[in-house]
Amino acid sequence: METTNDVVRTISIEPGILQISLNRPEQLNALSHIVLERLFYVFQQAKQDSSIKAILLTGEGKGFCAGADIKQLVPLTGQDGFAFAQFGQHVFRSLELIGKPSLAAIHGFAFGGGCELAMAATLRIATHNSVFGQPEIKLGVIPGFGGTQRLARLIGKGRALEMCLTGKRFKAEEALQWGLLNEITSPDHLLIRATEILRELAQLSPIALQSILTVIHQGYDLSLEEAFELEAAHFGLCCTTSDKREGVNAFLEKRTAVFSGE
Repeated sequence: METTNDVVRTISIEPGILQISLNRPEQLNALSHIVLERLFYVFQQAKQDSSIKAILLTGEGKGFCAGADIKQLVPLTGQDGFAFAQFGQHVFRSLELIGKPSLAAIHGFAFGGGCELAMAATLRIATHNSVFGQPEIKLGVIPGFGGTQRLARLIGKGRALEMCLTGKRFKAEEALQWGLLNEITSPDHLLIRATEILRELAQLSPIALQSILTVIHQGYDLSLEEAFELEAAHFGLCCTTSDKREGVNAFLEKRTAVFSGE
């Protein structure tokens, strides 16, 4: 029997970077309720651990994640389905609002809930042979872990409707062109490139990073005036920090800034 410690593996791949890996390769890393519970726990721990500066999401085996565990969908009633969707949304939202940059490194495939998990990350890179899709329509349901909303925000309503209504698979090149991916790389370079990106982010001011994530995610759905006020408040907050003083002084002194997160 699977336990929460088995289905998601965590490892510090280098100082400041935590790798979180879906570990159900025989089930194509399908998102069971146990997996979601474990992800939520790991996300909360990472949020509270000041030594963790950035998060890398990966999947073991042939692909990143094939989506929700279909076997667990079979008995769901309307009320059960509503609760399951809300829980998945809550877990993925906790990643989105963790206050630290995250990157989904995708190989093989990211379907359904797997694609939704990747969309909740700050950035997404993938291999040339990766494929993406929201195939829920073929099961008589819809994306339920935030996919209909994040997808439309990332790639536009028209493309999001196409992906969700047809359930078709799309190649990495199309995903990059539409804005779902930030970058494409070769399979043997995927983790190297992902680590390079996160290493660079981990060296920046944690306070400024968190403010950027907060202002963009929360300001997106506000009126422009409210979003401007939120931005100004966080700009002011950053101006009170030691990191701001270090960043400005380092620039003027033509040296590399060393941020403390204070």
